[in-house]
Amino acid sequence: MGAPDRDIAQAKDFIAPPGYSRHRPEATLLYQLVAEHYPRFRERRAAEGRALPPYVEAEFEAYLRCGLLEHGFLRVKCDACQAEKLVAFSCKRRGFCPSCGARRMVETAALLVDSILPQQPARQWVLSLPFALRYLLATRPEVITQVLGIVYRAISGHLIRQAGLTRASAVTGAVTLIQRFGSALNLNVHFHLLVLDGVYRRDGEGRLVFVPVPAPSTDTLKQLVQRIAERVGRALERAGLITHDIEKAYLAFNPGEEPPIHALLGSSITYRIAAGPRDGQRVFTLQTLPAEPDAPRPEVATERLALTGSGHVRYTLKTPYRDGTTHVIFEPEDFIARLASLVPKPRAHLTRYQRLRRVFAIDIETCRQCGGRLRVIASIEQPAIIDRILAHLGRAAGADIRPRIRPIRRYVARR
Repeated sequence: MGAPDRDIAQAKDFIAPPGYSRHRPEATLLYQLVAEHYPRFRERRAAEGRALPPYVEAEFEAYLRCGLLEHGFLRVKCDACQAEKLVAFSCKRRGFCPSCGARRMVETAALLVDSILPQQPARQWVLSLPFALRYLLATRPEVITQVLGIVYRAISGHLIRQAGLTRASAVTGAVTLIQRFGSALNLNVHFHLLVLDGVYRRDGEGRLVFVPVPAPSTDTLKQLVQRIAERVGRALERAGLITHDIEKAYLAFNPGEEPPIHALLGSSITYRIAAGPRDGQRVFTLQTLPAEPDAPRPEVATERLALTGSGHVRYTLKTPYRDGTTHVIFEPEDFIARLASLVPKPRAHLTRYQRLRRVFAIDIETCRQCGGRLRVIASIEQPAIIDRILAHLGRAAGADIRPRIRPIRRYVARR
């Protein structure tokens, strides 16, 4: 009996541990919106001569396969109680997949705590950028390294001076998380720097000693922002990326001559509609509703996503605007355009380490039935074998366990 046949024959022994339920992305509104509207959005742009770049199309296609058993899975088994379960492959993409984004957030936090950050106080510094620089960094990721270097040197220099030391005798460190999204699903490239709240120096015996520094005052922050703005402006002007007159600075290139995907990025940054009947209009529809409880989220928080009675996509803001607005409304295809703008270019690193063993793990290491160790006993990737195993398990359970895409539910906006 060949290996695939053995997998099918043994599949009858599958025992789902108590309390275990497979993540079902196909049942989420986000998945259903992408499945319904992305193909039409992609085809329309291609017909207009504005095709999406391959890396963006690959992001959508991978998301539509993420977490679905029909696209492959691991079969894992507990050595102690023999319970088994199937774990679908994930896309591991960096754009808008909520499941992979949340897992990456947890893994990054664990890595920082376990292996990167010393046992010393740290402070978060958040740098927001003007629209023009957001566009520049989104379309030219290589410039991020230059700008981030300037920001880090300004902050680290401030800390060293506060400690009464010099760069020759002291050093600090930071981890920067580069985020590309805002609360309204707008493209908003900005930096979250986790910087040690002090510096290290060496004592007379050569040992490292941490020197804490006080929190910056409001005036100090204003001075740092001004210093960073001046240094970034000079560096980008020397690089030929910006130009200026007496009053204002401008990008030294015409965005209208950029690749088609850059128009989507610009629309997202400036809150313009990028697709649908209101394409190009400067403001999108806002709807003020009673505020709802906040919750942690990756790029797209599915619990804040809903449909209005008219079929528009409603997304709850993380924090209400100053005018009291708590929701934004999108045409379905403009919503897809927003997702496309959040996909980073390949090889553009979103986590940076300044002067400073965890595996991409999932919930298959410990048996939820007995606490024993789970091990992978098979990786099922051939479509024909996948279909046969899932059909076999469905018959054994008295139901078809293969995922089915349910019709989109419509959520009526309430006032």
